[in-house]
Amino acid sequence: MGPTVRAAVWMSGAIAAFSSMAVAGRELGDALDTFEIMTYRSAVGVAIVLAVGGLAGTLGDIRTRRLPLHLARNLSHFVGQNLWFYALTVIPFAQVFAFEFSTPIWVALAAPFFLGEALTRRRLAAVFVGFLGILVVARPGIVPISGGVLAAAASALGFAGAAIATKRLTRTEGITGIMFWLTATQLGFGLVTALADGRMARPHGTDVLLLVVVGFAGLFAHFCITRALQIAPAVIVLPMDFMRLPIITLVGAAFYGEPADAAVFAGAALIFAANHANIRAERRAARSP
Repeated sequence: MGPTVRAAVWMSGAIAAFSSMAVAGRELGDALDTFEIMTYRSAVGVAIVLAVGGLAGTLGDIRTRRLPLHLARNLSHFVGQNLWFYALTVIPFAQVFAFEFSTPIWVALAAPFFLGEALTRRRLAAVFVGFLGILVVARPGIVPISGGVLAAAASALGFAGAAIATKRLTRTEGITGIMFWLTATQLGFGLVTALADGRMARPHGTDVLLLVVVGFAGLFAHFCITRALQIAPAVIVLPMDFMRLPIITLVGAAFYGEPADAAVFAGAALIFAANHANIRAERRAARSP
């Protein structure tokens, strides 16, 4: 099996995991608020990371020397993930995923300030095209801007902040340490926010299974993407990730009667094109002497 096919297999796992997490997150929205979902999800994540890290012998990666950056990264991700879970319950899946694809656009715009990367003309052009895609998906002035749309758009900012911090952390930290602090600190954030009103709902019946799906699927999806990127270049993996959009659209139509919106696909295509152009430009720059 060639590298492209093997990468496609891993990306199929990521797409299935992301789609499963979206469905489970929406179903949980009737019984738990987003803070409670994040608390239980993080508890499942801590258990998985410790178990896998113990089996792999990588628990030594868990260190405290860069704890402030871990906290900043995970707070950004916590905010983004809460907004993402909320958006899942009030707007179509396809629209949520389309906004999520804009995360690399925000990373490209912020990278010069936080990572010392140059904002070249090609990267700036890619950012501009990406913003056009965001506007096409949101359609301000044409359709009312709902809280769900704002939440989905803002979630990409939270994910972008986490991605920038992750780039800095991976220079010195191992994946087990990064994932442990992600789940452990978000468990703390979740408990504080979930208990702010003095009570916390307990999951019952199928909700317990759905929480396990949410906790496992998130970690598994990112593991699959990491493996795919280790096997094949990003210019090959990124188009595979874009398949999430038509698949989640089919899921939304089959289970929730959500219509396929041409504007969402058009905007997402612009965002994808911007991301793809940015990656190709970075590859060319890396090859230059």
